[in-house]
Formats: sequence, C-alpha cells, structure tokens
Amino acid sequence: MTQLDTTVAVGDEDIDPALFRETLGHYPTGVAVVTGIAEDGTPAGMVVGSFTSVSLDPPLVAFLPTRESGSFARLRTGKTFCVNVLASDQEQTCRRFASRAEDKFEDVAWTPAPGGAPILDGAVSWIECTYQDVLEGGDHYIVVGRVRHLSVARPSLPLLFFQGGYGRFAPPSLVAPSHPDLIHAVRLAELARHDIEQLSAAHGVDCAVLAKVGGDVVFVLTSNQSEERTTPSVGHRVPLIPPLGSVFLRDASEGEVQEWLARAPGQGVATVETFRRNLDRVRERGFSLSLMPDPSVDRISLMSDYSSTDRLPKHERLMKQMIADTAALYEPDLDPDETYHLHSIVVPVPGPDDTPPIAMRMSGLPAGATTGQVQEWVEALSRAAAAAAARLCR
Repeated sequence: MTQLDTTVAVGDEDIDPALFRETLGHYPTGVAVVTGIAEDGTPAGMVVGSFTSVSLDPPLVAFLPTRESGSFARLRTGKTFCVNVLASDQEQTCRRFASRAEDKFEDVAWTPAPGGAPILDGAVSWIECTYQDVLEGGDHYIVVGRVRHLSVARPSLPLLFFQGGYGRFAPPSLVAPSHPDLIHAVRLAELARHDIEQLSAAHGVDCAVLAKVGGDVVFVLTSNQSEERTTPSVGHRVPLIPPLGSVFLRDASEGEVQEWLARAPGQGVATVETFRRNLDRVRERGFSLSLMPDPSVDRISLMSDYSSTDRLPKHERLMKQMIADTAALYEPDLDPDETYHLHSIVVPVPGPDDTPPIAMRMSGLPAGATTGQVQEWVEALSRAAAAAAARLCR
C-alpha cells in the first residue's frame, strides 16, 4: 500500500500558526522554571520549554523567552538566572509559574544559589548562570548563559510537555510488570510454594522462585528463613545479562545465546568467552553457583531502584555495572579441600514449552561450607525443583 504524501510546501508567510504548533507539539520537551532576583530585590520566574545545552567548553546553556515576556524583562534586570528542571510531580509548580499570578513565589519554598538566584525545592536539578549573550531570534530572544554553579538535587523523573499536556518519561522496560508471562509465572510459582517453604524451613535459608520475563529475571515467590533474609521482595527484577540467567539458557539456541552474550556491558572478548564457558558448565552441572560479592555494595537498594516505576536510566546503568563487577564470582570450581561462602544456588524448573521459564534459588547460606555441604544443598534444591516440575506438568 502506498502512503499518501500529505506534506505541504509553503512560503514562510503562509505557515498556519496552529499547524506549526501542532507539528512541533509532537516533539516532547522538558519543563524548567528560570528564576532570578530582579534589580528591586524580589524573586522573578518563568516557565520555559526551550531550555537546551549549547556548549561544554565553555559551559553554555540557552533558553528562548518571547520578546513580549514581562517575566523575562524582570529576570533580565538581575545578574544571574537559575534553570530549575522540574520533577514529574511538580506540575502544579509549573502551572503556577506559567500563570499571571502577581506573586508567583507565594507559598513556593526555595533557597538561594551561590549567585543568589532561587533554587526551587523539589527540582530535579538546577543550573545557575550569568548572562553570556541575548540574541534576537524572530519573535523570541535567544538567551545564552554561562554556567557558574549546578547540581543534581533530587534524582527523579523529569516533567515533560507533549501535545499540550504534561507527563513523564516511561522506559519501555517498565511495561514488564504487566507482561502476560509474569502473570503466568506467578501462577506457576504458586504450584511450587509448598516445596519452596519446606526447603527454606528445613535448611534455615532463603528460597525464591525466579521467572524470565522479557529481558528481566523477576522474583515471583519468596520464603525467608535465614537470619540475614537476603532474598529481595516479590516483584524485584534484575536484567537478564551475563553472567546472570545462565540457567534460563540451558536449552537455548545459539542465536539466543549470542543475544544474551551481546547484552554484557562493556566486556572484552576474554570475558565474553568466560561467560560462554560458564554457560557450558551450567548446562553440564544442571545448576548455577555464585560466590558472595562485596558486602559493602547495597544490592537490595540497587534492585529496588531498578524495579521501581520511577526507574531512571542511571539506575539501569548502576544495576548493570554491579552485575558486571561480579562476573568472576560465578560458576566456581569446587575443591574438596576448600570451604566456600556462597551467595546463591539456582536450578531450572522444567515446565511445558508454552510456559515462561522459571527457576528456584537458594541464598542466605552459611559461610565456610565444605564441598560436601554445597553438594547437599544443590541436591535438596534439585529435588524441590523436580517436585515442582511434576506439578507443573500435570
């Protein structure tokens, strides 16, 4: 089918303002409040959707107020201005500064930046500038600022303006909680509840059922009986990237393995080959082992941030970096003369082909375990997985 070409070529003088706004409205913009202290000593502020970075060296930013803006006329009388990037829950603040209220700062909490311009409480970040240049650009000014001070005050999702309305950024990965496979996995996990709870109580450890949902591994059932309670809450997710998730690739095609290996962040050829050898070891053993990572890293908090509906790209980067930093801790050789402090044991739970892959995990294990003790844990977890698999296939 041939798509109709609705493009209209017109001269500058023929462009319909409504069409111009509608077309440009399909490009989402961030929302910021530019503040300053006017020459009379009172605070001034205005909403802008045109804030942009201009240069790194020297550090320059810009925004574009209309030439008729009375708010900018007041701002311009000050020596500095501060760009406050609004958070997604600050729509009312935005509307107040976009209004014609006589005192836009009434009941608005703020603190002065080093140069005096107001920093609004609750803003994601702020950038204080001196005026570098003010240029004419049609019916707007192009205000170029030299950055003097800046900070991320509240890492959070920013407020966006799109097609006449306000909203916030939502990464596609956040669709995972409503994924049909997740709902199915939760139902499957319920069939394994008895086995998980019995195993957890018998050994005084933490146990969980994990499910592969899209590009994540999700905790869908937990039972905590260890003293430390190391298992994350139900709903917590981790990205399915090497070295994690090898038990879900036991029967995977070479193409699926290649996709998994390609997700490894910033790893060299040697490390990727290590991941492949580890996968071969998991396929041969039938289970996955990992040693205890650096206890100073708050893994639960990282997982909570990654699993949050307010997840930021920063949280995803930190989560992936944490996983990458533990690459050497997976699939160790077991020496009969050594003892081990395991972080987790994971075994797959075979199920029908039309069900999402699930696995059982044991953690909260005592330190100083002998190879014989590790083998006993593996056998106990494998028996529980086999019992659960029998229920799934009924």
